[in-house]
Amino acid sequence: MVSVYIPVQNSEEEVRVALDQLPRDASDILDILKAEQAPLDLWLIIAREYFKQGKVDQFRQILEEGSSPEIDEYYADVRYERIAILNALGAYYSYLGKIETKHREKEEHFILATQYYNKASRIDMHEPSTWIGKGQLLLARGDVEQAFAAFKIVLDGDRDNVPALLGQACVEFNRGRYSDSLDLYKRALQVYPDCPAAVRVGIGLCRYKLGQIEKARKAFQRVLLLDPENVEALVALGIMDLQTNNASGIRKGMEKMQRAFEIYPYCAMALNYLANHFFFTGQHFLVEQLTETALAVSNHGPTKSHSYYNLARSYHSKGDYEKAGLYYMASVKEINKPYDFVLPYYGLGQVQLKLGDFRSSLSNFEKVLEVYPENCEALKALGHIYVQLGQTEKAQEYLRKATKIDPRDAQAFLDLGELLITSDTGAALDAFKTARGLLKKGGEEVPIELLNNIGVLYFERAEFELAKQTFKEALGDGIWLSFIDDKAYSNANDAMTSMHHFKDMQLFHQLEEDGQVVGLPWDKVTVLFNLARLLEQLNNTKTASILYRLILFKFPDYTDAYLRLAAIAKARNNVQLSIELVTDALKVNDKGPNSLCMLGDLELKNDDWVKAKETFRAASDATEGKDSYATLSLGNWNYFAAIRSEKRAPKLEATHLEKAKELYTRVLVQHNANLYAANGAGVVLAEKGHFDVSKDIFTQVQEAASGSIFVQMPDVWINLAHVYFAQGNFALAVKMYQNCLRKFYYNTDSQVLLYLARTHYEAEQWQDCKKTLLRAIHLAPSNYTLRFDAGVAMQKFSASTLQKTKRTADEVRATVAELKNAVRIFSQLSAASNLHFHGFDEKKIETHVGYCKHLLEAAKVHCEAAEREELQNRHRVELARQVNLAEEARRKAEEQRKFQLERRKQEDEVKRVMQQEQHFERVKEQWKSNHPNSKRKSQIDDDEGGQSEKKRRKGGKRRKKDKSHYETEEARADAMDDQDEMEDDDANMNYRDSSNQMNDQDDDGEDDAQDLLAAAGLEDSDAEDDMAEPSLGNRRKRAWSESDEDEPQDRRLESSPGRENSAEMQQESEGEIKDDNDRPNGDAAEEDDED
Repeated sequence: MVSVYIPVQNSEEEVRVALDQLPRDASDILDILKAEQAPLDLWLIIAREYFKQGKVDQFRQILEEGSSPEIDEYYADVRYERIAILNALGAYYSYLGKIETKHREKEEHFILATQYYNKASRIDMHEPSTWIGKGQLLLARGDVEQAFAAFKIVLDGDRDNVPALLGQACVEFNRGRYSDSLDLYKRALQVYPDCPAAVRVGIGLCRYKLGQIEKARKAFQRVLLLDPENVEALVALGIMDLQTNNASGIRKGMEKMQRAFEIYPYCAMALNYLANHFFFTGQHFLVEQLTETALAVSNHGPTKSHSYYNLARSYHSKGDYEKAGLYYMASVKEINKPYDFVLPYYGLGQVQLKLGDFRSSLSNFEKVLEVYPENCEALKALGHIYVQLGQTEKAQEYLRKATKIDPRDAQAFLDLGELLITSDTGAALDAFKTARGLLKKGGEEVPIELLNNIGVLYFERAEFELAKQTFKEALGDGIWLSFIDDKAYSNANDAMTSMHHFKDMQLFHQLEEDGQVVGLPWDKVTVLFNLARLLEQLNNTKTASILYRLILFKFPDYTDAYLRLAAIAKARNNVQLSIELVTDALKVNDKGPNSLCMLGDLELKNDDWVKAKETFRAASDATEGKDSYATLSLGNWNYFAAIRSEKRAPKLEATHLEKAKELYTRVLVQHNANLYAANGAGVVLAEKGHFDVSKDIFTQVQEAASGSIFVQMPDVWINLAHVYFAQGNFALAVKMYQNCLRKFYYNTDSQVLLYLARTHYEAEQWQDCKKTLLRAIHLAPSNYTLRFDAGVAMQKFSASTLQKTKRTADEVRATVAELKNAVRIFSQLSAASNLHFHGFDEKKIETHVGYCKHLLEAAKVHCEAAEREELQNRHRVELARQVNLAEEARRKAEEQRKFQLERRKQEDEVKRVMQQEQHFERVKEQWKSNHPNSKRKSQIDDDEGGQSEKKRRKGGKRRKKDKSHYETEEARADAMDDQDEMEDDDANMNYRDSSNQMNDQDDDGEDDAQDLLAAAGLEDSDAEDDMAEPSLGNRRKRAWSESDEDEPQDRRLESSPGRENSAEMQQESEGEIKDDNDRPNGDAAEEDDED
């Protein structure tokens, strides 16, 4: 038993106070302490003992009395004990402020603590314990920097102050500087190795934050060696064991948590982890108890946030979204930012998404992405939210991002495919196929829903074989395979041969009697229905009907199967059976809008207009006007009522059309992409004469309907063609009718052929009209209206042919044949018994027959005139042909004569050229032999002759002659004039001989001769001048002038070496001939005298 002794004033006696037996009322102790003027350290010891015993009020009463002004005045000289009492009160109120949850009370406690610390500082501002207390207060208030400054003041005075070192370590830990914090903890241990075991908890936490897991574990284990009941160390080791994520680690971790709970049942961290464990074991009652206890004992924000999160998660898993949302919100409020604890934001977003608060959910998931930008779950959730908000592009963006971040996330591809299925079926199919591949690769079972979606997309893309394989993969093994693969039993084959018994289930009863299992799991019904629908599309209605009946055998309430069987019966024109099947569907659900609408269509087909209208109204009322098909059916009823020929009245027609327009518009307001409503609105506008507007509507509907296999709208093609026809654009109307026939009816619809024939008729294309009508008659031979129209077309063709101003006999004969055919057709129709049913009578037919016979009589006259005209034209053509033949023969004879004459001329020219060459060589040799003594002259002549010969052989460029050469030749020119004349005479003589032989050819012959000379290298450069100036005197004058101008002329002719060579040779030969011939004249005598 521990006791303290209070000395009695003015006596040696002491009052013993047992600390474990302190009175409940602290006033007795205070009276003794005051009366005996006990030392202040005793006041502090007794107050501390009250605090340890949990008697906080007594603790505060003693310390507040010990810090009163009276005590301060009496103990004015006692400084340390007064400071210790004030610091104790400051620490107490700091603790209260730290654990207080209400902001106002928290601040009040902190203010009181600050006042006590400031009062202690006024006693001694340098007291380290006061600064340490201030640092703890500032740290509790979250003012880390000011706390750091307070601890630094202490450490600046005493660097080994352990409390200051520990406080500074806490500051650095809160700053995130775990290495500095660890160093400070180590330093504190070095200074004071006997520190409490809790100090090593800080070391373990620093090691853990630094990623030094094993060292952290050793630190916590060291704490437990020193203090086996240290709850913080047990919890820390338990967390580390739980994080191993293996069975043994989790078991060890939970054992440590349980031990910590047993040691101190109010440890909030242990309570939270235990609650988390029991959440996964499904013990929600324990979760709620533990978390509520943790919330009651803890005032730490992050810890309370975890507690609220566990509690919210428990309610969330139980489906109590309201409470879950409240606790998630409370968890979020306990943390400052998502980076501290992001899980409550995710849970809150999920709950808000479930409750339909998409905006708030969007905000919370975006906060999750701020912390984890690549979190696929958050990305997928945001994708779903944006889908609900109608922002599909953003939804696709987030889901595509999720698939890129984790290409192995099959769920992300599934979500993306479901999002794209309405906008991009190709991309949706790729996403679904990727998801299927990932699931198969991971060894997981592919969901039937996924395979069904893939099959439907294949179906929409008209890839029927792939769709069939996918549906069969989804269905797996079952009785249906025997029907699909045509391996059914004889009973099944018998059933297939009697397909009109669509309601007969005897086949399946017989199979069960034979011991076969006729089973159909509920999750495969939709897939089997889609497979039957595919077989129906492939025109395998026998197998499809068996599968529909199998569905009805196992699930009699599946109304869609009844309706498909009714559709098959309707396609076979078995309207009565179709009505019976729809009635069976209505027995299951008498307000089914699809069944009612189909029944209305069948009643309309039976021409039961009153019942059809009532049925359509019932379908619309069953859905409160929200069923588009029912509203459309009512609109169609009003339109058909307006155009019925037997009841056509202007006012009634306008009323029905206006009502039809109103109903179509109502559907478009609800569903602006409804093609059938738009088509109906266009039809009404066309009936009212608004062709341009209706044409635009029909064009848009046609473009929109072209992209889906399920939207077959031949009506819009026909309507568009009708508009073109009404506007007189017959070419486009014909093209549209033909495209519609080819695309939808395989050119086998007689009604569309009738539309096409009418267009040809209005375009006055009578023969095309007749051919089209004959095709329609071939398809519908019992339709007398087509035959009547064919006769009218023949009649119109004949009349138009006879009205031509120019017509051939063949055309008239064809007209006669057409008229006879028309008469035969009209005669056949007049013999028919049901003329009035087709809209014409005998009188009308007789009128046409009489008109055709009249045309036949007129055609005879036209035929005779045409035959006479044809005979005359034939004679004229024959005469013109004979004239052309005679002219052609004369032209060919003339061309032959000219050819022979030209050939003889060329031969004579060649002979003349050869003679001239021989004469040239002879004169040249003679000239060389007559001048042996003139060395310079011979050398020049030889050079010129050799150069001429060389140029003639090789075609090289001519050298430029020296100007001095021509100056020396001028002196000889006069002496050689006579010789030139003789040479010219000889040349003219030869030329006249050649001319006589060629029958006096004209100047063209001379040109040809010059061409031949040029080809032989003997072209005379002065030939043109000689022909232009034939006089001898002029030629001599020009020869002298050419000598002077020879040099510039050579420059001009450098680009034509062949012509230069021939011209030079001709000049040299002329000079030589002149020398030789002029020798008997006076000039030659002078030359002999010189020699």
